[in-house]
Amino acid sequence: MSVMQYLEALSYIVTIVALPFAIWVFIKEQRKERANDDEEVYLKLADDYEAFLKLILEHADLHLLASDNGSPPLTAEQQERRKVLFEILTAQFERAYILVYEDKMTHQAARLWQTWEDYMRSWCRRADFRAQIPSLLEGEDPGFQTYLRRIADEEAWRNPNSLPAPGGT
Repeated sequence: MSVMQYLEALSYIVTIVALPFAIWVFIKEQRKERANDDEEVYLKLADDYEAFLKLILEHADLHLLASDNGSPPLTAEQQERRKVLFEILTAQFERAYILVYEDKMTHQAARLWQTWEDYMRSWCRRADFRAQIPSLLEGEDPGFQTYLRRIADEEAWRNPNSLPAPGGT
């Protein structure tokens, strides 16, 4: 076997074995990188939500960490601060929706998204939050509007006794 024949045989082996292996390694690394990117986005959003919860603690007089059904009536100034906090929260939900949500998600992406849906459902159980959804969603992403309205409707249906307090919108 001459050197040329040997090199030619070696090139066939590379084409048959090494090239598909290299493609497989490349694809696997791309998936791993994508998973890391998704995790990084999720962690950033989680940090932002944690900062929002700290903001709520700074405004404890608004009773946003408790059920809204037992909260005392709010003054006009408190209602305004609550509305601003709801706007911040809605913006964060929209950001999570745009960055994480997909119609067809991988198992890992669905796990990450489930946390955000749980947060949305928790807030949509509050009648005071649901009452403000129409104004909160003005100008937001249409897909997000549809998604949050559906969740709010489902939670209102599950909690029919959670009605907005008179004059407390």
